[in-house]
Amino acid sequence: MDRRALFKAAGAAALIGAVGSAVPRSEVALPRAAAEPIWHELFAQWVPEIFAPVPAPPEHTEAIVIGSGFGAAVSALRLAEAGVLTTVLERGSRWPNDPWREIFTGDDLPDGRGFWHTTSFTGVTKVPMRFADFGGVLDCTRFDGIDVWRGAAVGGGSVVFTGAMIAPERRLFDHVFGGVVDYGELDRVYYPRVRAKLRLDPMPEDIYRSAPFTHSRAWDDQVRKAGYRPVPNDSIFTWDVLRGELSGAVRTSATAGRSNLGNSNGAKFDLNQNYLKDAEATGRAKIYPGHRVDTIAQEAGGRFVVTVTQLAPTGAVLAKRTLTCDKLFLGAGSVGTSELLVRARATGTLPRLNEHIGDGWGTNGDVVLARGASSVAGNGQGVPSASRIFDDTGTALSLENWYIPGIPFETGALASLAMVLDPTRARFGYNPLSGGVGLSWPRRAQDEVTAAARAVDRRIAERAGAVAEYSALGYDANALFTAHPLGGAVLGRATDSYGRVHGHPGLYVMDGAAIPGSTGTVNPSLTITALAERNIEAIIREGR
Repeated sequence: MDRRALFKAAGAAALIGAVGSAVPRSEVALPRAAAEPIWHELFAQWVPEIFAPVPAPPEHTEAIVIGSGFGAAVSALRLAEAGVLTTVLERGSRWPNDPWREIFTGDDLPDGRGFWHTTSFTGVTKVPMRFADFGGVLDCTRFDGIDVWRGAAVGGGSVVFTGAMIAPERRLFDHVFGGVVDYGELDRVYYPRVRAKLRLDPMPEDIYRSAPFTHSRAWDDQVRKAGYRPVPNDSIFTWDVLRGELSGAVRTSATAGRSNLGNSNGAKFDLNQNYLKDAEATGRAKIYPGHRVDTIAQEAGGRFVVTVTQLAPTGAVLAKRTLTCDKLFLGAGSVGTSELLVRARATGTLPRLNEHIGDGWGTNGDVVLARGASSVAGNGQGVPSASRIFDDTGTALSLENWYIPGIPFETGALASLAMVLDPTRARFGYNPLSGGVGLSWPRRAQDEVTAAARAVDRRIAERAGAVAEYSALGYDANALFTAHPLGGAVLGRATDSYGRVHGHPGLYVMDGAAIPGSTGTVNPSLTITALAERNIEAIIREGR
């Protein structure tokens, strides 16, 4: 059922103004406590699957994987294929797909399905949104100086990313990793393995020529006029589903500016459709959504102890459990994995963790930009990124053709996501009073990467005769956020070169926390997945 149609039929326009959209808090008619149960009931009607009871995980499993994003999903599948009984713990819900239902909300008028237990969000368009508290798919964690966007669902970041999966250049990879990982090995074996598993390929010509990708064609035209050669991006999207959107065979999603909060029709070939599905198909891996891991520890005999809170999608606590395993694989993302390790070292539950735990965190140099187009015809904001350019006339960086999150129609603005080779690194710290883990990101670093990216964008605009610094929407490249958090438990420092955590045999880091703050001016997802394939293969082969 379409939620807007439901509201109209029920005469619920007042409810939208009360608890839904971009309205000042002073205009909210119902108190939040009264509004949230109404929304929760609606969510239960729209997506009953996420409210279904989840069985309790076993008290002991040979292996536990924390998280279900790229690194975690690889670990779960390869462990299961090797005959290892594996429990996968994920704090978020397991969301279905449907060709016609609105499973996920859109970020043009979002509701609580979009965000993990927060009641407000201001994205790159700087339009404030307010909604009911719920266990939605995108966690916007606010640290001092930076907002971090990360997944909170079975499938992790694969549910909420824009689908571009690109390998860095060898020289930039080596610059970042310093010889800890052999790029040639990834290039020969593991990048191709992931590309095949996830069916990565560039945007087909018929999709590229369609109306929703008018902005992509205009973007490419401008960069060519500025002397750049746009390079096609490999993407995880299933192009036949987009063709279905264009023909009216399925509900529009990826062709109408929807991605950051999920694609209801399954257009994005996320991890639920491959690695995680295949892991469960072995019969030796089981995924438990709604299970938040709070602490990790290791007993004297080597067994790991994991404390877990089971949550309803509404945030209500259903149970608290203590689980054990022989081997523990951390795949909760850069922030989640780092939080668990930093807290464990500070509280003494993993006392032999070394001084590098919590260190080496970076933003991958993320910057959002937009410039004007002399003429943009058509309608829609197609999500998959068609192409990118690279510039190293100053600081090395790439610009990717992007869409404008939150605006499903053409605006005349051509958006880019820049990824700058930024050496800045931060360190997670522990607050003993609150028990919280946090970091501080220097404004200077964000100003510097923004200036570098903006200089290239201005150059393109000037040479292409476009409008630079497109600001009609306040979209002026100063959103202090990253969608690509990396580091906190870096390979070769906190771990060995295969993710084995120093001081605690049987403990492994398998996700973006292992990467030293940058993947060399490209999206991290392909490199995270390839490294996980490389590392889990060695761990299984060597039995440690």
